[in-house]
Amino acid sequence: MNRTLGTSDKKGLPHRSPFFFLHDDFLLINIPIQMLLIYYKLTAKPDMEMKMSEIKYKRPSWDEYFMETANAISKRATCDRGRSGCVIARDRQILVTGYVGSPRGLPHCDDIGHQMKKMTHEDGSTTQHCVRTVHAEQNAICQAARLGISIDGATLYCRMTPCRTCAMLIINCGIIRVVCESKYHAGEESEKMFKKAGIILEYVDEKILEYDNQ
Repeated sequence: MNRTLGTSDKKGLPHRSPFFFLHDDFLLINIPIQMLLIYYKLTAKPDMEMKMSEIKYKRPSWDEYFMETANAISKRATCDRGRSGCVIARDRQILVTGYVGSPRGLPHCDDIGHQMKKMTHEDGSTTQHCVRTVHAEQNAICQAARLGISIDGATLYCRMTPCRTCAMLIINCGIIRVVCESKYHAGEESEKMFKKAGIILEYVDEKILEYDNQ
């Protein structure tokens, strides 16, 4: 029997302490973790030893790596309707990044609130959009232009399906692949545009991302 002693064990030792272990009624105190691993390896049953040896660290794929980076960048976003980040990479190297935010020198949604506009579609349906901020994909593309970095032949990683405007910019920039974490509720038109332009569009998750005032 293996267990970590807690705040009120029978022997009166503190619970959940990383330095107190009770193994087959023998008390181990202040044992370095390396020594504990050796001890468990020597005393563990065959099936336990097999399970421990099967646990191996798995590195993230390149797509997972860049998507996790995009999610970290999204924390800088200034609109709570879509705190999105974007990474543009080529040959396993990050070229530029971007996140949702107002144009330079202008107030952010987090400071003064959203600037909402309604859009009426051909079928009569309406959707709401905040137009105060520049999208993450647009900011990443602007960053590339400002710094003189070519993004031709690159892959773009983002939170959800790019909007129609972002899709047009992506097509004209020469980006050849787009990887999205989720689907955008109004992203069908962008999907059709990417297909016609021959751009590869992939999703980590096929679910539609939901948020307030959608």
